[in-house]
Amino acid sequence: MAVQAGNSRGDNDSVAAIHRSLELGVNWIDTAAVYGLGHSEEIVARALNAWSGPRPYVFTKCGRLWDEKGNVRGGLSADSIRREIEDSLRRLSTDVIDLYQIHWPPNPDSPELEEGWATLADLKRQGKVRWIGVSNFNAAQLKRAQAIAPVTSLQPPYSLINRGVEAETLPYCLRENIGVIVYSPMASGLLTGAMTRERAANLPKDDWRRASPNFNEPKLSKNLALVERLREIGKRRGRTPGEVAIAWTLQNPAVTVAIVGARNASQAEGVMRAGELSLSNEEVSELESFSAQSAA
Repeated sequence: MAVQAGNSRGDNDSVAAIHRSLELGVNWIDTAAVYGLGHSEEIVARALNAWSGPRPYVFTKCGRLWDEKGNVRGGLSADSIRREIEDSLRRLSTDVIDLYQIHWPPNPDSPELEEGWATLADLKRQGKVRWIGVSNFNAAQLKRAQAIAPVTSLQPPYSLINRGVEAETLPYCLRENIGVIVYSPMASGLLTGAMTRERAANLPKDDWRRASPNFNEPKLSKNLALVERLREIGKRRGRTPGEVAIAWTLQNPAVTVAIVGARNASQAEGVMRAGELSLSNEEVSELESFSAQSAA
């Protein structure tokens, strides 16, 4: 699951969401150094320090740097990554990270991809991380990384309204036995069933979704119609639209797991059992057919 960080009240909600998710059987937490400019990793540590059950795997990411004003930029130099890993280990209160990932690839022709990936491979050899992976890489970038050291996992966006990785990236991962950890399976809240036309119109001015085509016409009406299909299937199964959306991503043979964000324990309760839902071939075909029509 993805951890959200905010003010003190939000921090308590995030800790409660983590604890409830672990109670429901979740056994891994995904975060990143840049989330909350380091604060999210601190919240994960706080939650786990107060957790008495089996310790989950902890995944985090590198390659997004910020200055004292909070301006974020990319950076995959060896020195930069070595500083980042030490900061993440400290914030997470651990001496080893289970999965360490490059957050975003550099510019297409930049040699930083090779330098950054070679550095992650060194960190693995040194025992600072157990496995290494990437996020937002395409098939060509994965091949460049694979030429240096095996890629354990890829983290791409994937949902019923964002299926771009199906053409090349997911087949490549399946062939190369690269685990796939999809993020945003509910399309940043659009497929949860809670988003309405009114809510989309009244998103805060600093919310990136205000400018997203998926949250504006003409796509918004098509996407909300897709949500109603998810709702219909969910009603037959006693599930929420969001759970059906997550389950759809998991039916792809290339997909290993899905990241689900929860801001509080109640949200965790509503989606963390989606992995137990197996859609029928007819339900999958219905959703994919409607998804294709909506994208047209």
